[in-house]
Amino acid sequence: MNSMKRLFKDYYLFLAAAAVLLVLWEWLVRTDRIPSFILPPPSGILVSLYENREVLLDHCWATLKETILGFLIAAVAGVSLAVAMFFVKSVEKMVYPAVLISQTIPIIALSPIFVLWFGYSIWSKVAVTVLIAFFPIVVSTYDGLNRHDKDYVDLLRSMGAKRWQIFKKVQLPMALPSFMSGIKLAAVFSVVGATIGEWLGASEGLGYYSRRMSGSLNAAGVFSAIFLLTLLGMCLFGAAALAEKRMFKWKENRKDV
Repeated sequence: MNSMKRLFKDYYLFLAAAAVLLVLWEWLVRTDRIPSFILPPPSGILVSLYENREVLLDHCWATLKETILGFLIAAVAGVSLAVAMFFVKSVEKMVYPAVLISQTIPIIALSPIFVLWFGYSIWSKVAVTVLIAFFPIVVSTYDGLNRHDKDYVDLLRSMGAKRWQIFKKVQLPMALPSFMSGIKLAAVFSVVGATIGEWLGASEGLGYYSRRMSGSLNAAGVFSAIFLLTLLGMCLFGAAALAEKRMFKWKENRKDV
């Protein structure tokens, strides 16, 4: 209950602005100032969500699987590569430019190639998700590892600490805030990646559903899929933020002990 009160206190201005915007949106469509086939009213989107809840739930589950799987692969690969670049400078010089170059290539241009390689299976969508989510994780983790306090490192070295001990005691803990920022970004980008993959080639998922509704000029169906994708991204971001809060709270409790 206290958490809800604190949440409302922090974001009541946003909630008030959102409520006003929704009322204005509904009024503009209901008074025919905006055609409903271009911009459906919020009530129409809710009706579409309710009437197609079973179909949407199946598609949402498909998108969630692709998102989670791609996010986990990107997290493991991104952290591993960041640590390797941090410890071995030759790896950094060889790989880091390639990581940056990979983000200059339009994802929408690579998606058909992934479909060609993996077919219309889940792995073509996972590949797009990994490519999008990988970058913020590897960059944020690598930058976090390089932003350690050198005074602490020098102190541990003077006491005879080895490199792995310095990494464990100083460099890794100091990199956690930056790492978690990358995780929160990647959680949202994973939803985007899965949606792009579904839009270009899939038989299920919210991206596929929105494309199908767009082809039949069902604006309410398109917006219902967008609403669920937005909700999914917010939930994943919230889960990452909660994990970050619990992690740092646990670290503070250990220090007190």
